[in-house]
Amino acid sequence: MAVSILNERDLHFMLYELFDAQGLCSRERFNDHNQETFEAALQTAKSVAARYLLPIRQKTDLQKPEFDGHRAHLIPEIKTAVQAVVDSGLASATADFEHGGMQLPSLVACAVSAHLTASGMSVMGYTTLTNANANLIQAHGSAEQIQKWVAPMRAGRFTGTMAMTEPGAGSGLADLITKAVKQPDGSYRITGSKIYISGGDHDLSDNIVHLVLARIQDAPKGVKGISLFIVPKRMVNEDGSVGEPNDVALTGLFHKMGGHAITSTALNFGEKGGAVGYLVGEANMGLSYMFHMMNEARLFVGMGATVMALAGYQYSLNYAKERPQGRLLSEKNPESAPVNIIEHSDVKRMLLAQKAYAEGALALCLFGARLHDDEKTADTPEQRKAGHTLLDFLTPIIKTWPSEYGLKANHYAIQVLGGAGYTNEHPVEMFYRENRLNPIHEGTTGIQSMDLLGRKVPANDFSGYQACLDAMQRTISQAAEQPALKEYANALAEAIRTLDSTTKTVLAATRAMSIDAAFSNSVKYLEVFGHVVIAWMWLKQGLVANQALTAQPGISDSEKHFYQGKLHTLQFFFRSELPEINHWAALISQLDTTNHEMQSEWF
Repeated sequence: MAVSILNERDLHFMLYELFDAQGLCSRERFNDHNQETFEAALQTAKSVAARYLLPIRQKTDLQKPEFDGHRAHLIPEIKTAVQAVVDSGLASATADFEHGGMQLPSLVACAVSAHLTASGMSVMGYTTLTNANANLIQAHGSAEQIQKWVAPMRAGRFTGTMAMTEPGAGSGLADLITKAVKQPDGSYRITGSKIYISGGDHDLSDNIVHLVLARIQDAPKGVKGISLFIVPKRMVNEDGSVGEPNDVALTGLFHKMGGHAITSTALNFGEKGGAVGYLVGEANMGLSYMFHMMNEARLFVGMGATVMALAGYQYSLNYAKERPQGRLLSEKNPESAPVNIIEHSDVKRMLLAQKAYAEGALALCLFGARLHDDEKTADTPEQRKAGHTLLDFLTPIIKTWPSEYGLKANHYAIQVLGGAGYTNEHPVEMFYRENRLNPIHEGTTGIQSMDLLGRKVPANDFSGYQACLDAMQRTISQAAEQPALKEYANALAEAIRTLDSTTKTVLAATRAMSIDAAFSNSVKYLEVFGHVVIAWMWLKQGLVANQALTAQPGISDSEKHFYQGKLHTLQFFFRSELPEINHWAALISQLDTTNHEMQSEWF
């Protein structure tokens, strides 16, 4: 079967036709770049993926890390692959030139990462976590901390983690008990246990920089008393060399259903009196600082889920084009040749669903990356604020919708392959297992739904919510002027009215009933909002595709097919998927409390 990991034509469409990556080059931060440098980065990523990640993808899945009672052991090919990514410069693609980065726009870096993620998502976890760790310290740490910890992480000498979850707390960070005691020299001694720490131990780097949430003695209870500390695996000498081990012990590995290349660890801090830690920023501001890394990680999760959906779609599409089986119902001659399964209507349905979910999610994730660029580099303070407001609002949706529907896409990829789909001779079952982690990573779907409905929507007098609705309305106005898109413009406008009415109903209900009851269908609210946003992303794609077809009558057949595919998938999503919100919205608006009223004794 032909090998094709991702659709490069679609990546180019997203970058250059939909989100105007070239326009970013006029901004001071990116004026050393142009489309040629962007393409060079994309091709470098494709080359590294093909040479170092794709050949070991199945091996990393089958040969999990092992724990010998003291340290974790990985297959050696992982170190080679990680080092290749570091050497290529792609591990710090968005970082400043002066810190060893490529200073790429987030939009382009996101597309670049797609090749690497599709070929080795869990291997790439080491570099993405390290980059996010370094970004946090650079944003909130001291100049000394940046020099001591960020510089070696950017250079690939150190790797980084985030250590939040505890055995007794889980997602309930207000209940964490890891303790920090201040020392005369200004450092702290950290004692406590953390679990599910991705990349918490390995031999890929000289040192591991843990960012640890802990509670200073006598700090306020709850989330207001949480501080953030840099806790290295090994101490670092004044000359930057790695010194003695810190009091950080690996106590075991967890074995997940997917993501096997990256260790998932249980760590004890302070078994021998206290691990040395260094406070980041101000005391009791730790959760606020950690959200810098968590929000970045949530965007990574959404993009990772999207890429797994894209990879599964591409593989099952290639398979369907080359796998002969059966005949069309209209063919009555048993001696006729079997058709390739892509000719069967139900296979087309499953491929269309995958295309709708995966390419809709890709548009959403890249839109989020474009907003991040606007937040950091737009020309005016007003534009930067607008970018921040909309990105902050959309983050729960960017994390969650691709995680849920990317998994559904992988479900269809397996189904397209039939009995071959759940064998490990084909990668689609691995894509599914890898992707199943994403609805849980960095906050479950339920947590994200409560964040959206309870915090993001009403925050700052509904500013993010209104900004999102206004942005969608601008696209609707543009689409309504094109006869081929008017049906979909009207459908999205009606969906927004349903969403807005549902939002007002459920928030008003919190004044008349318990918030627990009112929010018992918050996940369905997130699903409604997610579907409306993805419909918006498809309408945006439809605008570009329709304009290309009408403005360029002499385009090649391959280009014509590409744009027609966009418009037909837009039609599929609006006719087969978007109407689902009406049932979900009715359930929410009727303030159905079936979930809330179920008693634990009745299960």
